[in-house]
Amino acid sequence: MMSGHGLMWSNMYRSDKPHVRKRVEWRRIGRLFAPYWRQQAFVIASILASAVLGLIPGFMTARIIDVAIPKRSFHELVVDVAIVLATAILSMAFGVLQGWFNSLVGEGIMRDIRTNLVGHLHKMPLAFFTGTKTGEIMNRVSNDVDNVDNVVTGTLTTIITNVVMILTTLIAMFVWNWRLALISLVVVPFMVLPLGPVGRRMYDIRKRTREQRDTIESITQETLSISGITLIKSFAREAFERSRFYDVGTKLMKLEIRLAMVGRWFLASVTAMVIVGPAIVWLGGGWLAIQGALDVGVIVAFIGYIQGRLYGPAAALVGIQVQIVSALAVFERIFEYLDMPTEQYDPPDAIVLTQLRGDVRFDRVTFGYDAHRTVLHDVSFHIEPGQVAAFVGASGAGKSTITQLVPRFYDPREGAVLIDGHDVRAVTLESLRRDIGIVTQETYLFHDTIASNLRYAKPDATDAELIAAARAANIHEFIASLSEGYSTVVGERGHKLSGGERQRLAIARVLLKNPRILILDEATSALDSHNETAIQEALDQVMRGRTSLVIAHRLSTIVNADVIFVMADGRIVEYGAHTELLARNGAYANLYRTQFRERSLSS
Repeated sequence: MMSGHGLMWSNMYRSDKPHVRKRVEWRRIGRLFAPYWRQQAFVIASILASAVLGLIPGFMTARIIDVAIPKRSFHELVVDVAIVLATAILSMAFGVLQGWFNSLVGEGIMRDIRTNLVGHLHKMPLAFFTGTKTGEIMNRVSNDVDNVDNVVTGTLTTIITNVVMILTTLIAMFVWNWRLALISLVVVPFMVLPLGPVGRRMYDIRKRTREQRDTIESITQETLSISGITLIKSFAREAFERSRFYDVGTKLMKLEIRLAMVGRWFLASVTAMVIVGPAIVWLGGGWLAIQGALDVGVIVAFIGYIQGRLYGPAAALVGIQVQIVSALAVFERIFEYLDMPTEQYDPPDAIVLTQLRGDVRFDRVTFGYDAHRTVLHDVSFHIEPGQVAAFVGASGAGKSTITQLVPRFYDPREGAVLIDGHDVRAVTLESLRRDIGIVTQETYLFHDTIASNLRYAKPDATDAELIAAARAANIHEFIASLSEGYSTVVGERGHKLSGGERQRLAIARVLLKNPRILILDEATSALDSHNETAIQEALDQVMRGRTSLVIAHRLSTIVNADVIFVMADGRIVEYGAHTELLARNGAYANLYRTQFRERSLSS
């Protein structure tokens, strides 16, 4: 089971593999409200109070028409109107308080969803991110959660308000005059029956629109990043990208039009019933009034009730129900991400690594990123604590894959990766990665200050520690020359700095972490000779006393390594010290002579 875990991740998150989707459970959505039950209780109490207060103007209207005016009593008229005004003021006060608590509940739930979603994504394995477009991930974290916000903060409260209003109105109407109440309900079935099929159709279209928005978000993310826009301009592909975006936008436009038109006839018929219903009440109530069984004021009050407190809320519920069915597609997408297994796959008896020595061993490791291609074939080697081990070979030989298996970004298909004699699958991920530092060719810096980027490795690092790490990485003098020093903002992905400066900052950051095992993946391959020399000096400082796995394109940078592993087609074909390998006149010697010849010609 363990040995196949990495393969399981790879297969699960392949971009060409559709995710299995399941319907959202209402109970699960309801659990989102559990931490806010007190605030929600006050919201419901406010809604109930407002609904009851809203009944009073109708009674007062009937009283004014049937009692105060016929009696020509101005005093009674003033009292009745005063009661109406008092209920309006009280309703307004309850409405303001309800809005406050409703916003508190809604925004709190949105914060919880965003936090849980982002926190869950941080724990996802690398296979998920290599198999999923960044734009899709951003769309779910941002736009999808925003759409849920509309449901939580507005729609659900509107549902409760309208349901309470309808129930209190029906009770009052039946208590007042049951015959007129029954007449008022004649058109309600025609407003409710078509609701199911319309909602299901909107649900399906809404899912497709969200998927299309994922595509738009992905294109935007790719083309408007610094790397993407540079590529577009260098190949003069602005027109192509505009056309591609237009085509995708057109597909979304058509889906949104279909979504807007689904049920339009149904909503129009509901609007018609809001007009037909009062007409029927006038007809039935008028006949009862002619027969002397009903006062005119009661009919007027009933008309006010059914238009403002019965048909109106019923029509609103119809539209809201359609919105909710549509919004379920968004909940489904969010829960789909939350239900994906994370890489936190620590067994119950996982070992916590302490005082790591840095002994690294691969025992007959076979690995592939998917089931169709094997990258490493039966790889075995041993690196003793404190040794510098270099991996060389052609591109695609499997060098970087080895460095990704050590911190358990992936698990081997067969065999085992051992740290200090422990299978990495049997230790906690936190304790494993705590003592591993990584510097790659593609250095990532946050859009923040130099100090903040350095403290990412050690949040409580003092200024003196920052300066010491920067000095060791040969970058302090440069930082000190900046007008804002360590408070300088490095820009998006650190693009305000040169490649060599970013690389030395990354080395300083690793020094602050002070790992026992160091992984250097092509850390100097993209740099000029001046920067390479400066960074190599910094790396020599970093590697001192640490177990180091170095992937090097330029063999001149690893001639002093304790052991060099030569890789080809996912296998180790040769290993030994630099002088030993040259003496064997094998694969390493051929690589070395080829590079020496190329550098001689270029110079």
